[in-house]
Amino acid sequence: MHYSIQQIADALGADCQGDTGLIVERAAEPGDAAATDLAMAMSPKYAETLSGGAARVAVLWEGADWQALGLEAAIFVPRPRMAMAGITAMLDRGQGVAPGIHPSAVIDSTAEIAEDAAIGPLAVIGARVRIGKGAVIGPHCVIGMDVVLGENATLREMVSIGARAQIGDRFLAQPGARIGSDGFSFVTPEVSDVENVRKTMGDKGDARAQSWLRIHSLGAVEIGDDVEVGANCTVDNGTIRNTCIGSGSKLDNLVHVGHNTRVGQDCLLCGQSGVSGSVEIGNNVVLGGQTGVVDNIYIGDGVIAAGGTKILSNVPAGRVLMGYPGIKMETHTDIYKVQRRLPRMARDVEALKKAVFKQPPSD
Repeated sequence: MHYSIQQIADALGADCQGDTGLIVERAAEPGDAAATDLAMAMSPKYAETLSGGAARVAVLWEGADWQALGLEAAIFVPRPRMAMAGITAMLDRGQGVAPGIHPSAVIDSTAEIAEDAAIGPLAVIGARVRIGKGAVIGPHCVIGMDVVLGENATLREMVSIGARAQIGDRFLAQPGARIGSDGFSFVTPEVSDVENVRKTMGDKGDARAQSWLRIHSLGAVEIGDDVEVGANCTVDNGTIRNTCIGSGSKLDNLVHVGHNTRVGQDCLLCGQSGVSGSVEIGNNVVLGGQTGVVDNIYIGDGVIAAGGTKILSNVPAGRVLMGYPGIKMETHTDIYKVQRRLPRMARDVEALKKAVFKQPPSD
């Protein structure tokens, strides 16, 4: 892909100066940039390494002296990460799935595939599947029966989508994502140790050991528009109702969403987060990496959980959580400060005890 500096600046709505007709082929770190690269030097810290490369043009912060940096042209951006989003979208070369349907793909005769969709090698498309315009299905993907996949969806290699899933436009699934596996739902014929512990918070009672019986998943998965799921991410089918992921939400690698759970719009679920079944998550919620969420609770709009938080009860809208169990971040921070002082406090208490016990008895 080749773009002029002017074309990139226009796409970003940014200012540019110098020889704006110069053509760039790819983005690069400032110290590694070749003469045809666009150096990403959007802060003075990164600009310091420009001299280590051969960049002629760069993306800089507003007010930067591009000529003093030895450049022939520059683009100026007020918000570097937003600029990164636009630039990387323009320069992304994709995964090379050829247009049309690969001859090795296995497609049921009842499937409806838009004419401009691309189906990669060894993909399997089930009965009555509907795939929208501009969709790209990578190699070794499997799409189960009655799935609806919206326009401009992209499935990277080895993605699987279970039967009856309903997925909106511009869906992006990274390699190995699994949408629509059965929920982890089991029951014992009689009351089990686990049920007793949930009630008593400790006492197992006298329940006998039993075998687990499967509760089948009759629901499916429903995903809105502009949703992304990371590599090896898993979303379970609902038991009766559908598991839902709202429009605009993004799930990182190795995130798990349990059966019946409903994730709102524009949420971020970061790497290795695990959400149990039947959880209601509001809009604009952020779960940091390795956050764990217990089943059958509610998390309100705008909640933010720091990495490693374990959420064990309902969370009101707007709260910021940290720790295990998850509590207000400022409270957790205060507790942590006290914990760090505990060894010194213990020494002080021991010294006080010795001083008191050494006192002679009063008359």
